[in-house]
Amino acid sequence: MSKLEQVLKIEPPNELRFRGPFTDVVTSDLLLQNPSERRVCFKVKTTAPKRYCVRPNSGIIDPNSTVTVAVMLQPFDYDPNEKNKHKFMVQTLFAPDGPIESQENVWKDISADQLMDSKLKCVFELPVEAAPKTVNIPPEEPFADVTTTTPEKVAVTPKTNSVNVEVRKLQEDKKRLEQEVNRLLHENSGLKEEGVRLRKVAMSDTVSGTPAYQPTESTVEQLPLNNIPSIVYLIAAIILGLILGKFIL
Repeated sequence: MSKLEQVLKIEPPNELRFRGPFTDVVTSDLLLQNPSERRVCFKVKTTAPKRYCVRPNSGIIDPNSTVTVAVMLQPFDYDPNEKNKHKFMVQTLFAPDGPIESQENVWKDISADQLMDSKLKCVFELPVEAAPKTVNIPPEEPFADVTTTTPEKVAVTPKTNSVNVEVRKLQEDKKRLEQEVNRLLHENSGLKEEGVRLRKVAMSDTVSGTPAYQPTESTVEQLPLNNIPSIVYLIAAIILGLILGKFIL
């Protein structure tokens, strides 16, 4: 039995293009248009489910309605050999009449001849200035369901900044030198005060140690000699007075 032709109009029809650099999440939109008069269930699969996040990855498109699917490529190291290795597949089927309690049960109960699908390849476009790397081409993987939640980002521990280490070391050396300078200044001030005190003590000892004036031996001996004429004159005057007194009496 021939395979059913895809009922949805898919844009882009053949390729999903992702433009780098790929150091952050890169998003490519996929438009799913339902031109029919029936509801259509869809599901998006990929050969690299760990590398992509798709929102929504499944759902129901009402007649003559369009759904935009965001295909988010997670950050990775670019490999030029992978530019055509990843593929996406949009699977569809006509929704059963009446309310749908579980889309999962609808997909489980459907037969293969009721499925419709379209395949798209991924194209990675890297800026010209980025240099490609050569890596072995991995084998092609089967299609698998993709998640709607963004994978948890891996925490990256920043490298120790050697410049900051050197700066801290220089600051510690500067503080240590300032303390040493302050200590030397304090010692120098103490030495100055001690020098002033010693000079005062020396001057005091010099003044108190100077002997009082005392006449020399030669000076003492000369004093009586200098006073001899006065004594002789006095004695002579007394004798002369006595002689004169005898004559008068």
